[in-house]
Formats: sequence, C-alpha cells, structure tokens
Amino acid sequence: MSLANRDLITIEDFSNQEIEAVFALADEMSGSLSQQSDVCRGMIMASLFFEPSTRTRLSFEVAMNRLGGRVISVVEMSNTSLAKGESIADMARVVGSYADIIVIRHPWEGAAKVVADYAGVPVINAGDGGHEHPTQTLCDLYTLKKERRTLEGLKIALWGDLKYGRTVHSLAYALARFGATIHFRPSPGFEMPEHVIRKLTAEYAGILERFNGVEDADEKGLFPLDAMYITPSGPHQLANIPAVGIQIELEKGVDALYVTRLQKERLDTAAERQELEKNHRVVDRKLLRKKGFEETIVMHPLPRVDELAYEIDADPRSMYFKQAERGVPIRMALIALLLGAKELDIPAAKGPSFARKRDYHVYKRDTGLRCRNRECVTNQETETRYIKPEFEIVSNDPLTLRCAYCEHEIHPQYIASSKWHQGIAENKRYYYADSFMLGRIQQENLIIFDSEDEALARGFKLGKKSHKE
Repeated sequence: MSLANRDLITIEDFSNQEIEAVFALADEMSGSLSQQSDVCRGMIMASLFFEPSTRTRLSFEVAMNRLGGRVISVVEMSNTSLAKGESIADMARVVGSYADIIVIRHPWEGAAKVVADYAGVPVINAGDGGHEHPTQTLCDLYTLKKERRTLEGLKIALWGDLKYGRTVHSLAYALARFGATIHFRPSPGFEMPEHVIRKLTAEYAGILERFNGVEDADEKGLFPLDAMYITPSGPHQLANIPAVGIQIELEKGVDALYVTRLQKERLDTAAERQELEKNHRVVDRKLLRKKGFEETIVMHPLPRVDELAYEIDADPRSMYFKQAERGVPIRMALIALLLGAKELDIPAAKGPSFARKRDYHVYKRDTGLRCRNRECVTNQETETRYIKPEFEIVSNDPLTLRCAYCEHEIHPQYIASSKWHQGIAENKRYYYADSFMLGRIQQENLIIFDSEDEALARGFKLGKKSHKE
C-alpha cells in the first residue's frame, strides 16, 4: 500500500498501521542516513514557517537534503505576500506549482488544512497554532516505542500547558488509539480543552475520570493530577471507587512523563502570563525521586524554558534530546512515503481497536454561524473571502458543532427546517435547539442559527412549541 500524495494535517490522517509503517522505514533509514541521497533526487520541498521554529524546521530541511532533494523556504510571514493581504489559498496554489511537497507552520488554527485543500501536492502540518502538531507526535511515539518496545497499553502522564500545547493534543489522540492510560497534570489555567476531552471520550472507547486533586499527593510521594483517561484495557474499577483507585493507580507510576512549556506567545497579556507562571511546576530531580518514577522516562518536545530542570539532563531517563535527534529519520521516512519515492507493506491491524470512526453529518449552510475560536483560520479577514464556515454535527444533546478547521465546538441555540409547512413562506418557523423539533428535522434539511436576529432576518418566526416538553 502506498502513502503517495497523502496529506498529514492531523494525526488522525494516518491509521495505527500506517504509523507503524513510517517507523519501519525510519528504522531502515536511520542505519544508513548517508546512503539515502538518491531517494528524492530532483524533488523540491517548500518549507513555509510563519512561526519561530528550530528543531522542526531544521529537521525537515535536513531530512529533505539527506534524501537528495532540494528545499525552498520562507521563515517569516513579513517576507511573503501574505503580509500584503494575499490569502493562504492563493499562496498555496502558487507554492504548489513550485514544489513537490509543502511543509507549513502557521499561527492560525486550520491553516494547514486550507493549504492542503488548495496546493495540489502533499502537505504536512508542522504545527497550526494551538491545534495539532502531528509530526512531533510521530517523533514522540517513535521514542516511546524505542524505549518501551511497544505502543500498546502504556501509561503516560501529560504535564504543563495542556490548553495551548498542540503537541499534547495530537499525542493524546494517538495514545488513546494505542490503548494508553493518560494522566493529566496541567498547570492551573492550562487544562486540556473541553473539545479535546469530548473527542477522546466520544470517539474512542475509553472513559475520563476527573478528580479534585490529590491534596496530599506530595506528602505521600505520589504524582498529583486532576484527570485520567482510561482505555478498555485499563482499570475500570476506578469509576466505582475513585478515591481508592486513584491512589493505587498513582503508586504504580507511569511509563513516561511528557512535559510541555507554557505557550506564552498564545496568551493575551503580560499580566495573564505572570499570574499563570506562578503555579507552573518544575520537573526536577526531587519529582523523579518520587514513588513510581524509578523507570519513568522524561520527554519534552522542546524548546524548554524553566519547566524542566537542567539538573536532570544527565539522567538516563531523560529522552528529550533523543526525541529531537530521531526527528530526522522520521521526517525522512514521511517525506519519502508521501512523495511516493518509497513504499512499504502496511501491516494488518492487530489486537483490539480503541478508536471508533464516526461519520458525522457536515453542516455547510451559510446561516451566520461562525467558529468562536478567534485564532481559527475561518475568522481571519484575508481568508473569509473564500473560506466558508464548515462544521460536523457531533451531538444532538446538546446540539454541538465541531469546526472542520480548528475542531473547537459551538452550541447554537436556534434551529429550523428548509422544508416549511406546505412550502408557504409565512409558515417558516424556527425553534430552540433544545426542543423536540431537533429530533424531527432530518439533518439534510436542518438550518442552524446562532441568534434570533439571524433567524428573523431570514424570514423565520418563532414556533409555538419551541422548548423541550
């Protein structure tokens, strides 16, 4: 099976078996990096980095150079026509005509999807705002497999900025698919976004247990956390006796501690940054001496600031520099596979599947609905000229729509049907989204409004039976 001409925008674009195939090729290439110089000879990669980057950008460019290809690059938005007001779609069309593959990092969430929609060549997301960073997840999973010999059924603790840390969003989805138990230990104010949590619990087979904190965890030498995601292979008895179960679970320790820095560049004000930094805990030698950490490896996508003590760099459990090093063969394998320069047999699925693929109804009507995430690409002035909001209807109770670009959720309050009574305009009615009418209207006929003013402006009147009965 070939991965040629595919895009990697979210980690869900690859199956578990395809991820394993990338690892197999990375293993093959890592043993002979200097002998891969003919794999992509004559091919060109466009490296578009509109946010600061060291490891990701350089590892992609080194990867393409080692494969014998060439690189054209942009490292600042101010140096491109985007600064003049050009749309991402137009840029993608042009760059796609210059290069065989595009790697893009952009501060707007969903920007990589737009490039993939318009470029006409394979596109790799190297990080889109606080949304996802799928190639970092490949490096993370590769390191876990190298150090733990398996990806199945691991126990991983996510530490630090879980709100804006795009690496942990991609990683959480991938870990859940491989049957992991995930411990959440966010810095206060940086909890995992609810839309990520909802996706984990709705589309994967696990459950989420929330805790008010284990107040005396430090005194007992345990790992403090506020929530735990558990796959079917995990200890479901926690749901019945959480107070006892959580302590037992913590005493067992974790396979890996994944640390992230505070994403200060995504915060609004200096005062907000200063307030949140007060409670940002540091991973240091003292923490790693706690019970259950004897075999725990420490991972970090880098760069670090002050959340990871330098004193543990020499500790054999510290893996963050190995993660960075392994980024080159992983990205070499990925580029070669997407360009069709290499093919591998994709292994058949084995063991239980922890993901449940949902086919959601896509809502694309122009009825005034907007994504509420201000960093979403659909809310940027230069992009609204051609990008129309698009959502997946992921739940009816309550009505929940997921943005197709950034995956943030909205909960609209009003609905109507495109088929009003006898086709008479005077009979056009709208209803509250929590009314019984939501169940009666077929999804292909569903009209959704964010406000009553929008419904009234389009000629609808409030229905008599609008609330739940």
